[in-house]
Amino acid sequence: MVMARPGKISEAVVRRLPLYLRVLDELAEAGQTKLLSSQELGERAGVTPALVRKDLAWFGEFGKQGVGYDVHYLRSELRRILHLDKEIRIALVGVGSLGMALARYHRRRYLIEPDFNLHIVALFDTDPRKIGEVVDGVPISSLGELPVLVDRLGIRMAMIAVPAEAAQGVADRLAAAGVKAILNFAPVKLKVPPGVHVATADLSGELQCLAYYLDR
Repeated sequence: MVMARPGKISEAVVRRLPLYLRVLDELAEAGQTKLLSSQELGERAGVTPALVRKDLAWFGEFGKQGVGYDVHYLRSELRRILHLDKEIRIALVGVGSLGMALARYHRRRYLIEPDFNLHIVALFDTDPRKIGEVVDGVPISSLGELPVLVDRLGIRMAMIAVPAEAAQGVADRLAAAGVKAILNFAPVKLKVPPGVHVATADLSGELQCLAYYLDR
């Protein structure tokens, strides 16, 4: 097993690892499991070859100079580094239009793709009319059941798809229940205790930024 070198690895480096993994997944799916140069990996991932080498060097030596990287081996190592080599159980809070779409998308990928280990095992909502409904095999539970189900199902990650005014309260509940990683789709900055990591996907904000470039 390749070991990471000492030192704090920046979030920017971590965020590029899935880009590299996506390239390797595509090559593996196409049947190309031989060697790949940092030049080709960088071009496919949209970064420089030097940055590819620098990023990967944080985690060990994966290739040979003048030879390149073994696609199968590097793919396997990146999955291990990202903890994607085993099942990660996820809760989703907020089963509105966005939450429903997220749940169905991830559930179907989990069921269809053998290597997709991001498994949504619990759905939560505050609307009593939704409690008890089943979405792709997963029942919707009340938010009050969250602590018990997080513990019982071994949930370590969660997605928040609730209105902005409710997001912080949901994050507080998730952190208190022991969830360590949260993907937030609400347009608000969340405060979480040390040891809990949050990433925010502001879809409306990204569209507004893109609008700036229209007709330019």
